[in-house]
Amino acid sequence: MSDAVAEAPETPVKSKKLPLILGLVLAIAGAGGGFYVSSSGLLFGKEESHDTHPPAGEPAEPLPEIAFVEIEPIMISLSGNTYVRHLRFRSQLEVNSAYREDVELVLPRIVDVLNSYLRALDVTEFEAPQALTKLRGQMLRRVQVVAGQGRVRDLLVMEFVLN
Repeated sequence: MSDAVAEAPETPVKSKKLPLILGLVLAIAGAGGGFYVSSSGLLFGKEESHDTHPPAGEPAEPLPEIAFVEIEPIMISLSGNTYVRHLRFRSQLEVNSAYREDVELVLPRIVDVLNSYLRALDVTEFEAPQALTKLRGQMLRRVQVVAGQGRVRDLLVMEFVLN
């Protein structure tokens, strides 16, 4: 038998620095491209300024034709387990000027709906952190149903005192 030594074919040694350098260059290019796209507004559009003042020389937008209808103050007794508390509630309705007389005509119904709603609530519902926001939304919805769609724009709470 012959002594044949199998020699493995030699492969050239590749540089291990080339992928590292290529990755670094691509990462820098990607970061630069991402910064450009986000700062120029190409991806999401330019963010508008939140400045409430119009630019110099331009007139301000006129206010819409609105009127305010005052609702007479409502005083409600709320009874808990061992105590009696009182709620003093005063508000105004923001209405479109064209519907002011219509809303004033149904004002007794609006007071009745608000009075009934507030009396039906439990004392604990007034003590929650977001109570006023929730109550305001509920009352506005009831007022809009009574007055008719499109007549009442908002309910403004002027006084909400719980003793």
